[in-house]
Amino acid sequence: MNPSLAINSPHKMNEIERANLNHVVDYTSIQSLPEIWPIAKQKFAEVVALHDPHSKPEVKLTYNELYQQIQQFAAGLQALGIGQTQEGDIPDRIALFADNSPRWLIADQGIMSAGAADVVRGAGADPEELLYILKDSGSTALVVENLALLKKLRDRLLDLPIQFIITLSEETPDNETLTVIKFSQIIATGANRPLKPTRHKPQTLATLLYTSGTTGKPKGVVLTHSNLLHQINTFGTILQPKPGESALSILPSWHAYERTVEYFLLSQGCTQIYTSIRYFKQDFKSCKPQYMVSVPRIWDSIYEAAQKQFREQPANKQKLINFFLATSQEYIKARRIAQGLTLDLTPRSPLEKIIAQIKTIGLFPFHAIGEKLVYQKVREATGGQFKWAISGGGSLATHLDNFFEITGIGLLVGYGLTETSPVLTVRRPWHNLRGSAGQPLLNTEIKIVDPETRKTIPIGERGLVLARGPQIMAGYYLNPQATAKAIDAEGWFDTGDLGLLTSGNDLVLTGRAKDTIVLTNGENIEPQPIEDASLRSAYIDQIMLVGQDQKSLGALIVPNQEAIEKWAASLSPSIQEIDWNSKAIQDLFRQELNREVQNRPGYRPDDRIGPFRLILEPFSVENGMLTQTLKVKRPVVMEHYRDMINEMFK
Repeated sequence: MNPSLAINSPHKMNEIERANLNHVVDYTSIQSLPEIWPIAKQKFAEVVALHDPHSKPEVKLTYNELYQQIQQFAAGLQALGIGQTQEGDIPDRIALFADNSPRWLIADQGIMSAGAADVVRGAGADPEELLYILKDSGSTALVVENLALLKKLRDRLLDLPIQFIITLSEETPDNETLTVIKFSQIIATGANRPLKPTRHKPQTLATLLYTSGTTGKPKGVVLTHSNLLHQINTFGTILQPKPGESALSILPSWHAYERTVEYFLLSQGCTQIYTSIRYFKQDFKSCKPQYMVSVPRIWDSIYEAAQKQFREQPANKQKLINFFLATSQEYIKARRIAQGLTLDLTPRSPLEKIIAQIKTIGLFPFHAIGEKLVYQKVREATGGQFKWAISGGGSLATHLDNFFEITGIGLLVGYGLTETSPVLTVRRPWHNLRGSAGQPLLNTEIKIVDPETRKTIPIGERGLVLARGPQIMAGYYLNPQATAKAIDAEGWFDTGDLGLLTSGNDLVLTGRAKDTIVLTNGENIEPQPIEDASLRSAYIDQIMLVGQDQKSLGALIVPNQEAIEKWAASLSPSIQEIDWNSKAIQDLFRQELNREVQNRPGYRPDDRIGPFRLILEPFSVENGMLTQTLKVKRPVVMEHYRDMINEMFK
């Protein structure tokens, strides 16, 4: 029997996971998401469910109040005729174009409670994309963030079958030809009529999420109640939050990753605190959360803030901090070997584990002093009560994994896609294998196949990642061709990612099939690990590799301007303005790239970055170069800087 085939069976609960489920509220008997809220109301009545400290006025809703407003919003929709028509498993669709707020969740669950499904996207998306989504989904009503967004869409809405529009803001429209209703009005309407009960089937459409569309027109991902409930009923095997514990919400609520974890935490009586890129560092300190859903960029900014504080210390203190960090890195590496938590495909021998155990004993006193003098203060930046974050939406760089393990900040990494509801794998607190994306969730299968032949390949060999399980989407909305291309006849979903499986069934991602850069010598380069290594430099804020069909790799680099200014001032205090094309600056970045790339595990000569260019405009959501989950949109950046890239390789 091929040893890899043994991995291709659904993940079943082990003893730890089975015991964990005894400590969470059980929702396995329900059929749809709206059935969560009466149970949560009964169990957590006066616990604060939603808290927005930055709204004016500040918003706090208990589970009693949240349930009541969901019911009223749903009844208000039913008064307008929503929820009365349903074709098979496709209920009425209502578009919800808005950003994070308590009213977003009320609208989201109010729509489902009325018997409909929502079609979600952020308010900051391109208006043309929003209009395409409205038309493609066949939405008959629209919920918008505010009148500013409505104004961008108004002229084209007259050509669509939109019966009415609800604004989550309380602004009053002027001379409006469309039927526009305020949030408070829909709540008031619903408060005066009973909600007609609706019972969704598990396979009924719950929400339509549209892909970003960077490589073509967006596709509507059909996620059912069953898809989403699988996630909610599975996360309890990994985390067991207690009623009243809190979680910071920073990612877009409409995104599958943030959304399903929010549903789970709320199902367990947690308080969801709304924050943003602007406020999350201060909210860590003031709100003292226990949990957070995040992406690597968030942890990179926390890491950089800590490094900035270290760099501002006197020289003797910097040396001491660097000594402790270096010693603790050796300590955690030895501890991983002793615990069997390394990515070595060949298991360590008993003797190696004994030697590693002896090394941990010898290094522990230094690590303990570092804990008392340095790491404890780093943790204070997270409020001091933090338990776990789950990082997704991209791989976590090795230096970040190491730093947060050293400083004792609980960080798990998960993996999945919108099409998989989204989580497929996640590290466990008791099996936190750094460098991996974790083990499959309950009843989830992962297999690695040859990208060309689609035949399963042995453990430890890299190939295309396929997945199968209850969380796989029902398909792309009204797009059977795209669905057939993504999901084969046996139910295996093509993730488009490259990776390998360890003997312990841990998934290790090595790149994105479509991101692979092929050099003229035929070498295939996965950019992400090299980019992650480069980001260890204090002078590099963002980086994207280029070089398809070239002799070597190139890079677009967004410098850390504050760090560069400090470096320049140390050379010459009289410098008033940075010359980014100067030989000194270029030599600095060349040294940084060479050192960090060559020091990364598995370095090969083809990994070396040749030409590079410095760009002073960061990749951001606003300029369209980052997704809402802060991943670089490679095709967009490539197109924007096409002339610069061409010139780079002349």
